[in-house]
Amino acid sequence: MVAALELYLDTDATRRIRALWDALEAEGVQSLRSLLAQRHRPHVSLAVAPRLDPDRVAEALTGTVVAAPLRLGFQHAGQFVGRVLWLGVTPTADLLAHHALVHDRLAGAGVELAEHYRPGRWVPHCTLSMRVSNTLMAAAVRRCLEVLPLEATVVGAAVVDHARDICRPLP
Repeated sequence: MVAALELYLDTDATRRIRALWDALEAEGVQSLRSLLAQRHRPHVSLAVAPRLDPDRVAEALTGTVVAAPLRLGFQHAGQFVGRVLWLGVTPTADLLAHHALVHDRLAGAGVELAEHYRPGRWVPHCTLSMRVSNTLMAAAVRRCLEVLPLEATVVGAAVVDHARDICRPLP
């Protein structure tokens, strides 16, 4: 299990992604809706690590508005190796600068982060499923394309580690 620094989406975008989770479930694709006792919330992760100390992260980000009211445009669906299905966010200059700022502050405080979420390597996305079988992937991607394009505004942020039952909101 991993911990993450998550950005949360406005009510309309959250509702639309939850409806997509339900549509995927109806087609036999286990979505994030059904994982971890339905504690997942549609989000874009800025950083991940095996563990994150929420106090240390909050201290490192003091004075930073992590939940900056960024506009996010979801324009495509994708798949990571390992059967992970996601909606992709267009990487705007504002989003990439915000991501780099957060990472610089965390790195400066010695917070260890996963390499594939570092600036220059990060693929901004909202995970939909982590277990799509190869036989269902094409249908799942088609279902995703039905909700695109999707516009969202960041309305909140938190340090989350479901394995340790941690969800600490950040400004």
